[in-house]
Amino acid sequence: MIIATSIVLITSSLLMVVLVLMHKGKGGGLSDMFGGGISTSLGGSSVVERNLDRLTVGVGVIWFASIVVLGLLFKGNGAG
Repeated sequence: MIIATSIVLITSSLLMVVLVLMHKGKGGGLSDMFGGGISTSLGGSSVVERNLDRLTVGVGVIWFASIVVLGLLFKGNGAG
């Protein structure tokens, strides 16, 4: 169980790095990479950016949960 949770943690950590780097900064982001600088949105962010935000939050929740589970597993084993 510890190995599986560790694999989930490592995978979600790497995915978080990629997702955060894909977010829009001052000079543009994922939407500029694929569609140029034209933004066709009413709310200030494109559909791609909103979906990227949702995906990042979801991966962040998985990342946080795997850390909590690993902490509980290590505490239960007497290591720590």
